[in-house]
Amino acid sequence: MCGILGGNNQGWDYNKGINSIFHRGPDAQKVVKLSDCTLAFTRLSIMDLSENGMQPMTCEDGSVTIVYNGEIYGYDLLKKELEKKYHFQSHSDTEVILYAYLEYGDRFLDHIDGMFAIVIYDRRNRQIKLYRDRAGIKPLYYYYRDGQFAFASELKALTAACTDVDWKIDYTALYDYLFYQYIPDPKTMYKDCYKLSPAHMLVYDLEKRRIKEVSKYWKLHVNTAKGRYRKEEVLCDELRSILSRSVQKHLTADVPVGCFLSGGIDSSIITYECNHYSPDIHAYTIGFEEKKYDESGFADMMIGKYHLNCKTKILNHRDVDRIKGRMKTWYDEPFADTSAYPSYIVSALARQDVKVVLTGDGGDELFGGYDRYSLYAKTVDGKRMDSEMFSKAGKWIGLHRILPEDKVQKYLNTGLENYFPYIMLAEKSAVESYRKRWNIGKDYDPYWHLKKYYVKELPQITRVRYLDFKTYLPGDILTKVDRVSMANSLEARVPFLGKEVIEFAFSLSEEECCTSHALKRIMKDAYSTVIPKEILYRKKRGFSVPSEYFAARRKNIPITCERLSHEWKELTG
Repeated sequence: MCGILGGNNQGWDYNKGINSIFHRGPDAQKVVKLSDCTLAFTRLSIMDLSENGMQPMTCEDGSVTIVYNGEIYGYDLLKKELEKKYHFQSHSDTEVILYAYLEYGDRFLDHIDGMFAIVIYDRRNRQIKLYRDRAGIKPLYYYYRDGQFAFASELKALTAACTDVDWKIDYTALYDYLFYQYIPDPKTMYKDCYKLSPAHMLVYDLEKRRIKEVSKYWKLHVNTAKGRYRKEEVLCDELRSILSRSVQKHLTADVPVGCFLSGGIDSSIITYECNHYSPDIHAYTIGFEEKKYDESGFADMMIGKYHLNCKTKILNHRDVDRIKGRMKTWYDEPFADTSAYPSYIVSALARQDVKVVLTGDGGDELFGGYDRYSLYAKTVDGKRMDSEMFSKAGKWIGLHRILPEDKVQKYLNTGLENYFPYIMLAEKSAVESYRKRWNIGKDYDPYWHLKKYYVKELPQITRVRYLDFKTYLPGDILTKVDRVSMANSLEARVPFLGKEVIEFAFSLSEEECCTSHALKRIMKDAYSTVIPKEILYRKKRGFSVPSEYFAARRKNIPITCERLSHEWKELTG
């Protein structure tokens, strides 16, 4: 794991840029100035700790150079195949990617599985190529204007390095943030600066000084069926086998590895599988002094059942107060998921012992774990609702605060607006004032991001699982975890988001996966004999900071966009 940076303007300050993301790789740094671009790297040593694993890395004939942030899992078989033709000088996955690219071109992506932001400089055709992993686990930003091009792992590296750029705010991105509580890809808060979307590649032509291509390299095939077609026991066996293999691959490292244990279903399953392969593995959990938020008791059930080596920290408001103001330094642009705070603290706790942790992220999106899925299926598609019911549903999700009453029913009819776990509950008049202040046209549709991935032909819960996988997961969950873990120089791996697991989850028909009455049904059935029932069948809670921690600051502030602005300033300094 590491941080990467590069660009075609040789006058930019790449040393300053890579230093700004030193936390992503405190073990070593390197900046290489090439004939028509510069590549920079800051290293967190995980695989092949020797100098041979250092980047930027160039192949033997000098034709291709790579900088890369991430991990490729199960690459040994691919390496054995490539060794028939290429001479390897390291034991790193970086060199495997390098020679896989030489052998297969862009189709090397078909041969790898993992989390990655890969940048390849190909001297043969004078191109810089960017590739981001299928689920969007690892971030990859790029700047492009008037022929100038740069890329980086974090936004701050671009703003630090690109010294002559006039960074102008994209107010449509801030407007989107009012609705999502994060800025959806490919936008950032700046004009001419973008996030490369998950499962996408970009080609920049150095000679013509233009982006030649931005395209999707992987398409997720989703089962459109509703009913069950395969035997339950067969599917459960297959799920356990696939997850077990994924965890085993994710445990591979040349440094100590641990796991996060929250007391929920997903982290409990990952911890169980980790313990199977590595009985001495360290687990890390946190709780809260406020009992209604505290889940550490459920984690204790797993600890006791499997005699886990676990560190637990119980948080109070003083723990959060000590790190308030850092949100802006972690995310570089507005981001409103306050579960970043406990995520940062548990990452700091784990970093005392290990460099790598496995997390349970992705399980809810793949296998249908959010309570709102049930509501969506019952209220939108389950029955015809009269106008009064539409109005009540709209008020429940806060649409009456954003849209005129006559448009609530219109939006609910699309099936989109009943699906907003992260809608900002702002008063319509306040949102309208921001629209006018930012000179955003009345015809601007902030729901463009959801509509892009809304597939009406899919069954109800499959539809929103897919929608979450494409939007909320990379935009919020994975962004949150990457920044706070890397702020602690800790690599967070996500076994649920291995390619095989993703494709299995979406190969399930709706009833094979879950129903509105039995969310995560297949996961619960598959692990019913090894995970305590109190964990499997309890009501889901979010991993959020108790609202009391912010009560004093909110007391006299109305629920408007002004409050949003105030809270962002309070939380970020």
